[in-house]
Amino acid sequence: SMSQFVANRFIKLLIKNDCKVQGARVLVLGITFKENCPDIRNSKAIDLIAELVDFGLDVDVYDPVADRDEVYQEVGISLLGSDKAPDLASYKGVLHVVAHAEFHSLPLDTNKDRLVIFDVKGTLGSFTDRL
Repeated sequence: SMSQFVANRFIKLLIKNDCKVQGARVLVLGITFKENCPDIRNSKAIDLIAELVDFGLDVDVYDPVADRDEVYQEVGISLLGSDKAPDLASYKGVLHVVAHAEFHSLPLDTNKDRLVIFDVKGTLGSFTDRL
Protein backbone atom coordinates (compact mmCIF):
# COMPACT_ATOMS: atom_id res chain seq x y z
CA SER A 1 0.00 0.00 0.00
CA MET A 2 0.97 3.64 -0.36
CA SER A 3 1.11 4.00 3.42
CA GLN A 4 3.56 1.11 3.74
CA PHE A 5 5.66 2.53 0.92
CA VAL A 6 5.86 5.97 2.51
CA ALA A 7 6.54 4.53 5.98
CA ASN A 8 9.35 2.37 4.62
CA ARG A 9 10.94 5.28 2.78
CA PHE A 10 10.77 7.43 5.91
CA ILE A 11 12.26 4.68 8.10
CA LYS A 12 15.13 4.21 5.62
CA LEU A 13 15.84 7.94 5.69
CA LEU A 14 15.94 7.89 9.48
CA ILE A 15 18.35 4.94 9.49
CA LYS A 16 20.54 6.62 6.88
CA ASN A 17 20.65 9.61 9.20
CA ASP A 18 21.99 7.40 12.04
CA CYS A 19 18.71 7.58 13.91
CA LYS A 20 17.73 4.69 16.16
CA VAL A 21 14.23 4.00 14.89
CA GLN A 22 12.82 2.31 18.00
CA GLY A 23 11.28 5.02 20.15
CA ALA A 24 12.40 7.87 17.89
CA ARG A 25 10.11 10.89 18.14
CA VAL A 26 8.69 11.94 14.81
CA LEU A 27 6.16 14.56 13.80
CA VAL A 28 3.43 13.94 11.24
CA LEU A 29 2.08 17.11 9.66
CA GLY A 30 -1.56 16.68 8.70
CA ILE A 31 -4.22 14.05 9.29
CA THR A 32 -7.12 15.32 7.17
CA PHE A 33 -8.18 13.97 3.78
CA LYS A 34 -6.99 17.02 1.89
CA GLU A 35 -5.37 20.40 2.42
CA ASN A 36 -7.10 23.26 4.19
CA CYS A 37 -10.15 21.10 4.88
CA PRO A 38 -11.03 19.52 8.27
CA ASP A 39 -12.58 16.30 6.90
CA ILE A 40 -10.79 13.13 8.06
CA ARG A 41 -12.93 10.54 6.25
CA ASN A 42 -10.88 8.44 3.80
CA SER A 43 -7.70 10.06 5.06
CA LYS A 44 -4.58 8.11 4.04
CA ALA A 45 -2.68 9.78 6.86
CA ILE A 46 -4.41 7.57 9.42
CA ASP A 47 -3.05 4.35 7.85
CA LEU A 48 0.37 5.92 7.58
CA ILE A 49 0.41 6.90 11.27
CA ALA A 50 -0.55 3.31 12.17
CA GLU A 51 2.36 2.00 10.07
CA LEU A 52 4.83 4.32 11.81
CA VAL A 53 3.56 3.25 15.24
CA ASP A 54 3.98 -0.40 14.17
CA PHE A 55 7.63 0.33 13.41
CA GLY A 56 8.07 1.48 17.00
CA LEU A 57 8.25 5.21 16.35
CA ASP A 58 6.89 7.68 18.91
CA VAL A 59 4.52 9.63 16.67
CA ASP A 60 3.07 13.09 17.31
CA VAL A 61 0.47 14.47 14.91
CA TYR A 62 -0.01 18.17 14.28
CA ASP A 63 -2.98 19.38 12.31
CA PRO A 64 -4.31 22.87 13.09
CA VAL A 65 -7.13 22.42 10.57
CA ALA A 66 -8.62 19.20 11.98
CA ASP A 67 -11.07 19.08 14.87
CA ARG A 68 -9.15 17.53 17.80
CA ASP A 69 -12.24 16.06 19.48
CA GLU A 70 -13.51 14.52 16.26
CA VAL A 71 -10.13 12.99 15.45
CA TYR A 72 -9.88 11.47 18.91
CA GLN A 73 -13.42 10.10 18.81
CA GLU A 74 -13.15 8.73 15.27
CA VAL A 75 -9.63 7.28 15.24
CA GLY A 76 -8.29 7.51 18.79
CA ILE A 77 -5.42 9.83 17.91
CA SER A 78 -4.67 12.78 20.20
CA LEU A 79 -3.52 15.69 18.08
CA LEU A 80 -1.01 18.16 19.47
CA GLY A 81 -2.59 21.41 20.57
CA SER A 82 -2.93 23.79 17.66
CA ASP A 83 -2.57 26.98 19.69
CA LYS A 84 1.19 26.95 19.14
CA ALA A 85 3.42 25.25 16.60
CA PRO A 86 5.33 22.16 17.78
CA ASP A 87 8.96 22.53 18.84
CA LEU A 88 10.88 20.91 16.00
CA ALA A 89 13.99 20.51 18.15
CA SER A 90 12.38 17.62 20.00
CA TYR A 91 11.96 15.42 16.89
CA LYS A 92 14.20 13.20 14.78
CA GLY A 93 12.05 13.43 11.70
CA VAL A 94 9.09 15.20 10.15
CA LEU A 95 6.67 13.67 7.68
CA HIS A 96 4.67 16.22 5.68
CA VAL A 97 1.47 14.43 4.67
CA VAL A 98 -1.18 17.10 4.04
CA ALA A 99 -0.31 20.42 2.43
CA HIS A 100 -2.08 22.80 4.83
CA ALA A 101 -1.14 26.46 4.32
CA GLU A 102 -0.23 26.71 8.04
CA PHE A 103 2.73 24.37 7.61
CA HIS A 104 4.60 26.88 5.47
CA SER A 105 5.29 28.99 8.52
CA LEU A 106 7.06 26.17 10.38
CA PRO A 107 10.87 26.70 10.50
CA LEU A 108 11.59 23.45 8.68
CA ASP A 109 14.29 24.84 6.42
CA THR A 110 16.31 26.11 9.38
CA ASN A 111 16.12 22.63 10.96
CA LYS A 112 16.90 20.67 7.83
CA ASP A 113 20.46 19.71 8.86
CA ARG A 114 19.23 18.12 12.07
CA LEU A 115 15.96 16.59 10.95
CA VAL A 116 14.88 14.03 8.40
CA ILE A 117 12.14 15.91 6.56
CA PHE A 118 10.09 13.82 4.18
CA ASP A 119 7.71 15.78 2.01
CA VAL A 120 5.07 13.38 0.69
CA LYS A 121 3.18 16.25 -0.93
CA GLY A 122 6.21 17.89 -2.56
CA THR A 123 5.12 21.42 -1.64
CA LEU A 124 7.59 22.42 1.08
CA GLY A 125 10.62 23.40 -0.97
CA SER A 126 13.82 21.93 -2.31
CA PHE A 127 15.44 21.19 1.06
CA THR A 128 13.30 18.10 1.75
CA ASP A 129 13.36 14.45 0.75
CA ARG A 130 10.36 13.55 -1.33
CA LEU A 131 8.71 10.64 -3.13
